[in-house]
Amino acid sequence: MVQKIDSDTFICHSITQSFAMGSISPRDFIDLVYFKRYEGNVNVISSKSVDFPAYPPSSNYIRGYNHTCGYICSPLQENPAHSKLVMFVQTEMRGKLSPSVIEATMPSNLISFILNAKDGIKTYKAPVGRGCHHNGHSSLLKKK
Repeated sequence: MVQKIDSDTFICHSITQSFAMGSISPRDFIDLVYFKRYEGNVNVISSKSVDFPAYPPSSNYIRGYNHTCGYICSPLQENPAHSKLVMFVQTEMRGKLSPSVIEATMPSNLISFILNAKDGIKTYKAPVGRGCHHNGHSSLLKKK
């Protein structure tokens, strides 16, 4: 998180690591993120890439772009100790990647993202005073 707008809205700088044995360069993303909790322990996260002058593009990363995305996390009715996660993701990796490379690598990136979403939600639920720093997974997000 680089800027908190209000208790549910913030700007996040996300960094990917290089992957596919270095053939895909690291990316960074600047996203406006809105987190809303609804009755029944349902969490909805909406995000979209934005321009943020405090974090201009860097020569260290290729600036990716997330079109409007959404994530809905809700308890399973048959087992409330477990959750269902529904994702709508529209990412432009940008750079000079062929569609076949993106299609081959995106599934493992999304799985890594899902595994780390649990950590993000736990951090969000953490008591006041606990930080909001996330260690990203290997290839999609590294929160700064």
